Amino acid sequence: MKKISSIKNNIDFKTVYKARRSKANKYFVMYVLENHLEHNRLGISVSKKVGNSVVRHRLTRLIRESMRLHGDMFNSGLDIVVVARASANPPRESEEKPLKCADVDRALLHLAKLHKILSD
Repeated sequence: MKKISSIKNNIDFKTVYKARRSKANKYFVMYVLENHLEHNRLGISVSKKVGNSVVRHRLTRLIRESMRLHGDMFNSGLDIVVVARASANPPRESEEKPLKCADVDRALLHLAKLHKILSD
């Protein structure tokens, strides 16, 4: 399994955002940039619009776990930033249920296919 470390510096996040290479689906937006390293780095952004701290941390954990489980499917040498959309946490009044691990897996792999960053 390839190592996935974290992007923590604001400068690194801004560099990935400036590359403007993004794809989106209903729940997430994924930005990708080559980092010229031997491993991938993952940045996760979940704003307060998504929900309270419990919801935001739960989504962060789900995204991190999905990337850990499927990390060997990705090409190496990438900076990947995942931004959660407000639709990732539907309101209680709606018919939709909160995201589960399988939903997050499906959404992230869909975005990876769109970016063409899955290894063969």
